[in-house]
Amino acid sequence: QVQLVESGGGLVQVGGSLTLSCTVSGSNISSYFMAWYRQAPGKGRLRVASIGGGGVTMYDPSVRDRFTISREDEKNTLYLQMNELKPEDTAVYLCELPSLNSWGQGTRVTVSS
Repeated sequence: QVQLVESGGGLVQVGGSLTLSCTVSGSNISSYFMAWYRQAPGKGRLRVASIGGGGVTMYDPSVRDRFTISREDEKNTLYLQMNELKPEDTAVYLCELPSLNSWGQGTRVTVSS
């Protein structure tokens, strides 16, 4: 059974930084496409960043140049480095491994002004 566990969320001030991790068990992630989503209160789920097995990355315009997605396949872990955080980045952040239809439970990020 594949499990994804996010960590690293918390409360941060505007302009601060956080690094989220998504650790996968039950499957080797190498070569798999993976993504980070976020869901703000009362809003739908938005894909903020993705990374292919070859390392090609894509970002939503709202986070481009502030967020960086990366992966360490040896550690079976996906990361999201978030810089210059804004109040509108407040959300639950979830990772997805779509090829295995798997989601994590999410980690909450709150940016205070």
